[in-house]
Amino acid sequence: MTTAAQPRTVSARYDATTATVAPLAPARERLLSLDVFRGITIAGMLLVNDPGTWGAIFPPLEHAEWNGWTPTDLIFPFFLFIVGITTHLSLSARRARGDDDSALVKQILRRGIIIYLLGFAMAMFPFYQWGTIQSLPNATAWDRIIYRIEHVRLLGVLPRIAIVYICAGLLTLKTNLKQQIVIIATLLFGYWFAMTLIPVPGEHEIGGLLLHTHDRNLAAYLDRLILGTNHTWTGSVTFDPEGPFSTLPAVATAMLGVIAGTWIARKDKPLLDRISGLFAAGSLAMVPSSYVMFTAGMAAVTLATIM
Repeated sequence: MTTAAQPRTVSARYDATTATVAPLAPARERLLSLDVFRGITIAGMLLVNDPGTWGAIFPPLEHAEWNGWTPTDLIFPFFLFIVGITTHLSLSARRARGDDDSALVKQILRRGIIIYLLGFAMAMFPFYQWGTIQSLPNATAWDRIIYRIEHVRLLGVLPRIAIVYICAGLLTLKTNLKQQIVIIATLLFGYWFAMTLIPVPGEHEIGGLLLHTHDRNLAAYLDRLILGTNHTWTGSVTFDPEGPFSTLPAVATAMLGVIAGTWIARKDKPLLDRISGLFAAGSLAMVPSSYVMFTAGMAAVTLATIM
């Protein structure tokens, strides 16, 4: 006599090695307010990158020429702040599942390298130099490929995200809250000290007297020294907006996001306390003249509003 098979439940799985029923891992909880914040930021990025026509752009959709800021200048810092929050939440969840630090380091490096390679591939596209090359009037197809490689931009938006993510991820694994605060302060103060008080080679002036220039300040000098003029931003051969030295304060932005993620993930605090704390910290962060602190403060207040 046969009996009907018992229906399989979705809350358990059969472990063939031990012949016991083991519960499935609980579904990972998502933070809806963070998803909304990320969606708004990406929507803003799409609007800024594709305004419809470059001949008639609303002023708020343009970057500030150099000094000051517009809403457009908040998009990238907001995204880096979100990277910091999600880095903390993701690593905390994986640690709770039992992953050790070596596995997490591999994950961080793998993701960071993939993001960088995607950015590099976009910079290389179409992997061939079209049009006339002044130095090679009779360029062959191979010459055009080599020329493209020799003039590809090495850094950019995605490469900066990759570098910032790797730094934020490793620092999150290896440091505690107090150490993270010290690291942020060191990055910001060190960047300010270097940009304002160190003489710029070839300029015979300290950096503070050259901050109003695009191409004569210390960051621009280091862009040319490290990357070379062939591998900087295509809009300028004298500096790169996402250059190596200016990436340091970008790491600080992400680390501020890590701290924000630590705060909003605290289950021992009522939601209202977490929201008010985020509001207070964001408001205080907007007081200093540091652009990193200002944009991180704006991001914190925006997220608190959504929460």
